[in-house]
Order: sequence, then C-alpha cells, then structure tokens
Amino acid sequence: QVQLVESGGGLVQPGGSLRLSCTVSINMFSLEYMGWYRRTPGKSARELVASIFSGGQPNYADSVKGRFTISTDDSENTINLQMSNLKPEDTAVYYCNVLCRRTDYWGQGTQVTVSS
Repeated sequence: QVQLVESGGGLVQPGGSLRLSCTVSINMFSLEYMGWYRRTPGKSARELVASIFSGGQPNYADSVKGRFTISTDDSENTINLQMSNLKPEDTAVYYCNVLCRRTDYWGQGTQVTVSS
C-alpha cells in the first residue's frame, strides 16, 4: 500500500508562484510512474498536468508548458510541482498519482486558487 500526501496549495494572485509537494510513503525507486493531475471547477474528470516515467523525460500538458516543472527528490521521497506565472484557469484541486507494481495510487488533493 502506497500513501500519498499533497501539500503546498493555497490562494495566489495571477502571475504568482506555488510549489506543490507530494510525499510518498515508500522508497521512490519502486515507482514506475509519477504524475500530477487536476480537476477544475465544473468538471468531473481529472486532467493530466505533468508526468514522468521512471528514468524518462517529463511530459506536460500544453496549457502549462513553460510554466510548470515536475521534479522528484529521492532523499525526501517527494514529487514536486513548481508552478509559475499562474493564471485563473489554473484554479483546481491538484492530485498526485503514482504507479507502483502496476497499481494506481492517488493522493487526497490540494486546492490551488488563482485570483486577485
């Protein structure tokens, strides 16, 4: 069983920055895939924001390319999402997702609100 805990969400003005972190309960070398998703207001489905396969290159949604960066810190067991130049349309609940031994795990989500 893998537990994921997101943190770092909050209220930020347009153009501002936030850093989300997802703390993973196991050694990250066991993870095959790591990603951040979001569910925007009024939508039922989560959309991919950024992802990375173990040993692979990051992948980003077109809407966040050049503004968001996904990274991992193996010493801290975290998957991070650095978000810059935030826009009101980035307002959403952000979820961490990992694949471990072909099983999917999700965090509880953290709210990001971009508003003046």
